[in-house]
Amino acid sequence: MEVAFEKGLEREYEPGQPPRCPSVSPSAQPRTPPSQSQLFADLSPEELTAVMSFLTQQLGPGLADAAQARPSDNCVFSVELQLPPKAAALAHLDRGSPPPAREALAIVFFEYQDIDQLIFDRELPQAAGLLHHCCFYKRQGRNLVAMNAAPQGLQSGDRATWFGLYYNISGAGFFLHPVGLELLVDHRALEPAHWTIQKVFFQGRYYESLAQLEDQFEAGLVNVVLIPDNGTGGSWSLKSQVPRGPSPPLQFHPQGPRFSVQGSQVASSLWTFSFGLGAFSGPRIFDIRFRGERLAYEISLQEALAIYGGNSPSALRSRYTDGGFGLGHFSSTLTRGVDCPYLATYVDWHFLLESQAPKTMRDAICVFEQNQGLPLRRHHSDIYSQYFGGLAETVLVLRSVSTMLNYDYVWDMVFHANGAIEVRLHATGYISSAFLFGAARRYGNQVGEHTLGTVHTHSAHFKVDLDVAGLENWVWAEDMSYGPTAVPWSPEHQMQRLQVTRKLLETEEQAAFPLGGTPPWRRWTIRRADDLVRLIQISGRYQLAVTRRKEEEPSSTSVYNLNDPWTPTVDFTDFINNETIAGQDLVAWVTAGFLHIPHAEDIPNTVTVGNGVGFFLRPYNFFDQDPSFDSPDSVYFRGDQDAGACEVNPMACLPQAAACAPDLPAFSHGGFSHS
Repeated sequence: MEVAFEKGLEREYEPGQPPRCPSVSPSAQPRTPPSQSQLFADLSPEELTAVMSFLTQQLGPGLADAAQARPSDNCVFSVELQLPPKAAALAHLDRGSPPPAREALAIVFFEYQDIDQLIFDRELPQAAGLLHHCCFYKRQGRNLVAMNAAPQGLQSGDRATWFGLYYNISGAGFFLHPVGLELLVDHRALEPAHWTIQKVFFQGRYYESLAQLEDQFEAGLVNVVLIPDNGTGGSWSLKSQVPRGPSPPLQFHPQGPRFSVQGSQVASSLWTFSFGLGAFSGPRIFDIRFRGERLAYEISLQEALAIYGGNSPSALRSRYTDGGFGLGHFSSTLTRGVDCPYLATYVDWHFLLESQAPKTMRDAICVFEQNQGLPLRRHHSDIYSQYFGGLAETVLVLRSVSTMLNYDYVWDMVFHANGAIEVRLHATGYISSAFLFGAARRYGNQVGEHTLGTVHTHSAHFKVDLDVAGLENWVWAEDMSYGPTAVPWSPEHQMQRLQVTRKLLETEEQAAFPLGGTPPWRRWTIRRADDLVRLIQISGRYQLAVTRRKEEEPSSTSVYNLNDPWTPTVDFTDFINNETIAGQDLVAWVTAGFLHIPHAEDIPNTVTVGNGVGFFLRPYNFFDQDPSFDSPDSVYFRGDQDAGACEVNPMACLPQAAACAPDLPAFSHGGFSHS
């Protein structure tokens, strides 16, 4: 065993083998994060336990475990961090005041019993003959699974939900295997024994009950399409059918990671921020600073919405607001090397949901630095003087993934070297499908012999609390226009001249652009008082609204909106009441979304390519020049210099500086359930 020394770091390696890359960077110094790293941190297991103990004492011994609660039981559904008031948080962060008290938000409510008992144990046996014939029915239908539509009904107060039945294909997504049977369950009663089936749909026709469907089948009045329960062999599984090949490319840190993660704080030489995961709202970041200067107080996901179309009741009725299920609750363990780079930093998440004790999801969040394989900037000069200057695009990324039953949403917060912040969503996973009949192709494409991939939209709503050099900000809209002008040197000729148009938006109504409308402006900027410098630009094709920030408007939605969108607990339109926004603390509410018409290549999974959206927060006259110009990663050399010399070109140093083997930890996986 030999020992090599590099800049004070000891590294061991086998003779004849490259040394191991260091696990800590000897030169890159992450910016020191503010000491108040726990201000926005999610509740720890100890804090969750303390809250649950308090609630148990206050609510009495009759408190049921939410995991086993009946509709008539009291139970604690969730406990999570109650975010501190902004004024108190800023007083602590900026002026050293005592930190605001750590508070928790608990939801206590009536919990529903597992619907499977009603469908599979009580109701399906009434149509056993039909189900044996069409769907290889096994005892109590355990080869079938149910998937619900939402919201629950057609008007406020309804408690009736459509459930579609699918083959339970082991090791593959059942979402692609509808059998054509759907049930409308009335669950208004607190006692599950009083729940009933209101309506039955089977392969294109409606029936009053499963008993009626069975009677008509026995009488030969039902045309049954037989659907095999094995899909189309291996093509419906995610298991590859080809032999393993060479390992794919791998990114590593030749001189150690250039960022650090301490508790809920991330710090690099350019960026610092705190991160968390809301149980229902999903990923969020706070106190985002570039080179020590705060650009935003909060950037957070608020809601994800999927709207479906189809000619079966479940597809026709589906309007999912996934925050009602829990975008954090249904975060999934990240798989090393697939969901995130192999050498990313992985962070666990502690939560209390549908349980009386805290649980831990391993590797729920990852942080990594990544070379994008693209120059952030470059110029090659061959005219008058010879030189090259450029900088590789390297970004810092915070990522989590929400698996909302069939769809997997990949959420990224991306931090660029020029001071830009990118927020993006990619959708993958399984499409939702329906039984193919009648005019089904109006609502999607056929993706299987009896399967329709149903058309749908994906949208995500974000809260962006920008603090551009302080709390007093203004909103300007910028666009372009063409105007006729006489050619100065030839007045007898006219031409159309392109020019910039600018307008100050002074009220919330002026700064709200409804979805489906054509925004009158192409770009919106939020400025500080000195409007000659320092702007932040929100760019992209997506609609937005800018409102005054209020503590009583912390979120644009509510967990309860899923099942009562007609009388929502939080109605975002109430936020836009035409108050003045000039010189105020402002929040931009941004919506990003796309249309998805499923097609054959969505089988077995939708791919992220072409199925992503997002927006940028870009500096726009915020700096005197591009801040990436000062990057130590910059490359510059002249034609009269030796570009292969390490002292001239840092890229020429890589054969020595990066001549190490990445220190890869053993692969591990967090499992398939919250532990």
